[in-house]
Formats: sequence, structure tokens, C-alpha cells
Amino acid sequence: MTMATSADFKPYEFHDLTSGKDEIVGFDVDIAKYIGKELGYEVQINDMNFDGLVPALQTKRADFVMAGMNPTPDREKNVDFSVVYHEARNTIVIKKDSGITKLDQLAGKKVAVQLGSTQETTAKDAAKTVQGLQVVSLNKIGEIVEEVKTGRVDAAIIEDHVAKGFVENNEGLQLAPIETAESTGTAIAFPKGSEHVAEFNKVIKKMQENGEMDKLIQKWFGQ
Repeated sequence: MTMATSADFKPYEFHDLTSGKDEIVGFDVDIAKYIGKELGYEVQINDMNFDGLVPALQTKRADFVMAGMNPTPDREKNVDFSVVYHEARNTIVIKKDSGITKLDQLAGKKVAVQLGSTQETTAKDAAKTVQGLQVVSLNKIGEIVEEVKTGRVDAAIIEDHVAKGFVENNEGLQLAPIETAESTGTAIAFPKGSEHVAEFNKVIKKMQENGEMDKLIQKWFGQ
């Protein structure tokens, strides 16, 4: 089976070069491999831009998508989702000297987000009430963080586990949690009508019951 992802979302999926070769690893990858082993599938991973993932399912270039993806109502119009396998929240990434601590302080600011993501939706919704908030949509999380570091944008909105990793590796940055943000679930996306949804759900439930999911959460998120 072909899994499509956007491998710039550490620790969910990212390129690892430590072994001397380019390998896509991460939380989602470990789950996909476990499911594949349980169901007797070999999983091939294809890396692409995040905004191309749903179209890849629609044009049958992928059997499923794992990319820290939230099952939003808009996406559910175009794809089917598994049960939720992980919960997360959005957070603001800013420079330490920015003085920004909450969403409404982004008035008149440029805010970077990933193209096609729920964070882009969050920023655009905020722009309706936060005067002068400008949304800058980019393809890769690394690009987004670099825009904050260089000051070309004032802030970014990123999923909290992913943001934490970037902030830990960039001492000039810090997080400002979005206190009003609800927890958002992460699920596997499939083409509409896919026969694989039910069997994937069974394995996810098994992983949640036998402790395997908790082991992977501890491995990749340390919680």
C-alpha cells in the first residue's frame, strides 16, 4: 500500500539522515508499519507537499495519508477518515523578544502557516476578528520557522508537538499556547469509500488497548 505524507512535520514524519541514507521516520511512520504488519501489507511512503495529500487520494496516487492530519468537516467532504489516534493543540511560535503571548496580540502582524493545514484555517478565522492580521501560507514547516527567525513574519501557528521540537533547537524562539484552542484529533485519511477504513480502525483500537500506541507516544513525544 502507498502512504502519502508531508515529511517535514517532526516528530510525526521527517527525513532522518543519521544512518547515512535518507529515511522517512516518525510517529505516523511507526504506526503505519505496525498496521501494515498486522494486516499483511508492505507500506511504501511517498513524500509530497501537504496541500497535495488529499488530491493524491482523490486521483488514486495513494491508498492512505498519514501526516498529522485533522479530520475536519471540509476534508470529510472529499476523503474518509479512520478513528482518531492522537490528540494535539495549536500554538503560536514567536521570537522571545516579541512580547506576544496570545492570539489577539497578532493585530497588524504577519503570521505564517502551512498551506492547506488546519493552522491555516485557524489563522484565517482569527483574521476575521483580529484587525490587520495577515496570513502567509507556505509549503514546509522549516520554511515557516525560518520566516519567524529572520523576522520576515512576526509569528507562526503550528501544531504544538511539532512547534516544541523547533523551539528546542532554536533558542531565540518560544511558544505561546492558544488557550482557547480545542484539542484536535489526528486521523488517517483514505479515498472516499475505501475498504481499508474498517480494518485500519481495528488495528488502531488494538494498539490503544495493548499499550502499543502509548509506547509510540512516549517514544516520539515523551509523554
